[in-house]
Amino acid sequence: MSKGQMRKVWIASLVGSSIEWFDYFLYGTVAALVFNQVFFAATDATIGLMLAYASFALAFFIRPLGGVIFGYIGDRIGRKKTLVLTLTIMGVATVLMGLLPTYQAIGVAAPIILITLRLVQGLGIGGEWGGSVLLAVEYAPKNKRGFYGAFPQMGVTIGMFLGSGALTFITTVVSPEAFVAWGWRIPFVASALLVIFGLWIRKGIDETPSFKKVKASGETAKLPFVDIFKTQWKEVLIAVGGKVVETAPFYIFGTFIVSYGTTQLGFTNTQVLVSVMIATIITTILMPFMGGLSDKFGRKKVYIFGTVGMLLYAFPYFWLLEQRTFATLLIATILGLGIIWAPITAVLGTMFSEIFDAKVRYTGVSLGYQIGAAVAGGTAPLIATALLVQFNNSYVPVAIYIMLTSVISLIAVLAVKEKSNQELDEFVNETQENQVEKRETTTVN
Repeated sequence: MSKGQMRKVWIASLVGSSIEWFDYFLYGTVAALVFNQVFFAATDATIGLMLAYASFALAFFIRPLGGVIFGYIGDRIGRKKTLVLTLTIMGVATVLMGLLPTYQAIGVAAPIILITLRLVQGLGIGGEWGGSVLLAVEYAPKNKRGFYGAFPQMGVTIGMFLGSGALTFITTVVSPEAFVAWGWRIPFVASALLVIFGLWIRKGIDETPSFKKVKASGETAKLPFVDIFKTQWKEVLIAVGGKVVETAPFYIFGTFIVSYGTTQLGFTNTQVLVSVMIATIITTILMPFMGGLSDKFGRKKVYIFGTVGMLLYAFPYFWLLEQRTFATLLIATILGLGIIWAPITAVLGTMFSEIFDAKVRYTGVSLGYQIGAAVAGGTAPLIATALLVQFNNSYVPVAIYIMLTSVISLIAVLAVKEKSNQELDEFVNETQENQVEKRETTTVN
C-alpha cells in the first residue's frame, strides 16, 4: 500500500472515531452539568446527579451487545459497511437527544426517551471502536502497527476535546441559566454536520486486507460470537482485564472530576472543562509516539509502564486537587489524563487486535473492550460518587479504587503473548496455503 493510501485509511479511522466519541462524551459531560436538573429532577441534588450518572452507565452495559451485533456484521460482511452503519446510528441518536423536551415539559417520558437514545448510542459505539481499530491495524505494515493503531485511539481524546471545547465555548458566551435552558443542546444538534462529514470520508475506503483474506479463504465465521467462546475465550478475558485500567481512571479524570471539582472543591465549570481539554490535547499528541515506542520495545512493556504509573499516581492526583488552585487542578489532570494514561490507551487497540484470529477479530476486540468498559468505565463516575457519599466526601476510597483497577489490568496483561513486528494474519495465511495445496493435489489426481 502506498503512503497516500495509508494516509487515507488512518484519516478515515481517526475522523470517524473522533465523531463517534464526540457524540458519546457529550452525554457524559452534560449529564454532570445539566441532566440532573432537566431530566432527572430530584429534591436531593446528589440523588439527581447519581441518577444522571446511572443513565450514563447504562449505555456501557449495552455496549457488549453492540459488540456482538456489529462484530457479527464486521466478521461476516466487512469492516467498512459496519463502520458506516455505526456512525449513522450514533449520529441520529445524538441529534434526537438535542431535540428532546425536558422533564418539566413532558414528565417521566423525558428521562425514558433519553435513556432509550443513550442505549442506542451504546449499541453504536459498541460496534464502532472495534471497526475503527481494525481499519488502521489490518492495513498497517507489521513494523508500524502500534503507530497506526494509535490513531483510532486518538479519536477518543479528540472526541472528548471537541465535546469539552464546544461546551466550554457555550458556557462562556451564555449565562448559566441559558446554558441549562437551551445552550447544552447546540453541540448535540450540530453533530449532524460532523456525521455527514465522517460518512463522506469513509465512503472512499476499501475493505481491509485481513477481511479480504478471510473471505477469499472461505473461512468466514458463521457465528463469530459462538466461535470466539469456543476457541479464544481466554483472549476475551485478557482483553476485559486489560481494559479496566484504561477506562475507569479515564472517566475519573475526565467525567467525575466535572462534578467533584465544582461541588466539592469550588472550581468553576469552565476551569474544570479547560483543564480536561488541555490534558486531552497533550495525550492526543503523545499517542502516536507511544504507539511507535510499542513497535520498538513491545506492546506489553509500554502498557505496563503506564499501568504502574497509574497505580503510583492515584493518591498524588487527589493531593494535587486538594490544593484547590487552578494551577494544581491543571497539573493533576495533565499528569493523569494527559501523560500517565497515554501509553495505556495508545497500545490497547493494537494489542487486542494481535491476540485474535482474523475471522473472529472484530467480535473478539469489540467484546473484550466493551465488557471491560461496562465493568469499569460506565460505572466509574457512579462508583466514585457513591464512595464519596458513603465515606463523608473522603477521596481515599476513590484513590484505592483507581489502584485496584491498575492491579487487575497488570495481572491480565501478563498473559499476553508479545506479537509486535510479527505477521498479523498467520492463521489466515496458513489456511490459504493449505487450501491451495488441496486444490493442486485434486488437480493432479
